[in-house]
Amino acid sequence: MCQKVCFADFKHPCYKMAYFHELSSRVSFQEARLACESEGGVLLSLENEAEQKLIESMLQNLTKPGTGISDGDFWIGLWRNGDGQTSGACPDLYQWSDGSNSQYRNWYTDEPSCGSEKCVVMYHQPTANPGLGGPYLYQWNDDRCNMKHNYICKYEPEINPTAPAEKPYLTNQPGDTHQNVVVTEAGIIPNLIYVVIPTIPLLLLILVAFGTCCFQMLHKSKGRTKTSPNQSTLWISKSSRKESGMEV
Repeated sequence: MCQKVCFADFKHPCYKMAYFHELSSRVSFQEARLACESEGGVLLSLENEAEQKLIESMLQNLTKPGTGISDGDFWIGLWRNGDGQTSGACPDLYQWSDGSNSQYRNWYTDEPSCGSEKCVVMYHQPTANPGLGGPYLYQWNDDRCNMKHNYICKYEPEINPTAPAEKPYLTNQPGDTHQNVVVTEAGIIPNLIYVVIPTIPLLLLILVAFGTCCFQMLHKSKGRTKTSPNQSTLWISKSSRKESGMEV
């Protein structure tokens, strides 16, 4: 089952980092694009450096110790439509697949190389030796569109009044058929709701049992109080008759 990360301030888009452990499960640019669109999203477009940094922080969670996640670039929604461009205006020909007009770019050194490489990935190779542009992490590189990579989807903000403001939460995507997908962490408040709600019937049952027990104890207590005066009167009556016989 795949999940996506959302923010409860109703301002940030939702994202999904689709990482596949098995190389054979990774997808081409077009396959990644269709996968996002089938869920109501788009392949990631980046509006500015702030959004780039947000995505970087999410990807950093993927490489935490114990996750078992290593190298694997991610498709983003930038691509070039045209053949044979090798230099000059080539970088200006790239456009976002979702129609965004963003001019923000984060190319690795000497990229894009153009030629037959028309689709763009975000580097994620933490174990690779650094190149001329530094580590192969988070900068962009153009690649052949039929190459197999992970991908990042982007969705419109979702409204969830039960989630805490400024905290991310997860929403399930039961229709997703991809396996071995790893997602970022999220707040625990929505999960607590699903723990507390099922316990409500049990709490009501305990409350009813406690009330029944208290009622029975109160009923027995009243019974004892009613019998005490009769017993006292009966004793006095016997005593009076005995004294009367003695006087005679």
